[in-house]
Amino acid sequence: MTGTLLNVATVLIGSGLGTLLGQRLPDKVRQTVLQGLGLVTLVAGLSMALQTSNILIVMGSVLLGGILGEWWGIEERLEALGNALQQRLRLGNGSKLAEGFVTASLIFCVGPMTIIGSIRDGLVGDYSLLAIKSLLDGFAALALASSLGIGVMLSAVTVLVYQGGLSLLASLAQVAMSQAMVTEMTATGGTIIMGIGLILLDIKRIRVANLLPGIFIAPLIVALLTTLGIPIAP
Repeated sequence: MTGTLLNVATVLIGSGLGTLLGQRLPDKVRQTVLQGLGLVTLVAGLSMALQTSNILIVMGSVLLGGILGEWWGIEERLEALGNALQQRLRLGNGSKLAEGFVTASLIFCVGPMTIIGSIRDGLVGDYSLLAIKSLLDGFAALALASSLGIGVMLSAVTVLVYQGGLSLLASLAQVAMSQAMVTEMTATGGTIIMGIGLILLDIKRIRVANLLPGIFIAPLIVALLTTLGIPIAP
């Protein structure tokens, strides 16, 4: 839960500053900070990916996950959900408070880093990914609150419940997972996280959300190979 509490704090601070400062933060500053966080995200993802001793498991997990994600249209469905909710708000009572809350909640909670970071925090107590996400969300909250107001601050409750719930579920699932499962799940997640770094750096637009099934496929592959009597290095 450490990463989630840190994320809640940055959302509150960022939205508070955004409400007070408005549009005074220069765009160049925001861009430079996001690029710096993009570089750190790449390094974090790479360090996670390099934990594997079974690169074929990671490759298979990412490829199968990508096929399933494209088949299910995860990225498109998430974007459609966000657009539908925002459109419904505009057609409703026009409350800026509600728009700020829903818009910020979607941005902060619907994404690969949220899921992978929360699971990793719950599984092994590593909240480094959520720390990076916290900084990203802090600056995003600042920008959103400058135009949508105090409603953005209320999204901290959504972050607490959603991310905290994912971390709690991951910690409960930990007892059923071997060290090899955790390692390959981590490496697969790190590979996907590197895609987010490329997006933040404006290098390549990758449909990262469609790769998310891979982090759940990785432990299943390990379990299958173990059942077949094939040893997997942790």
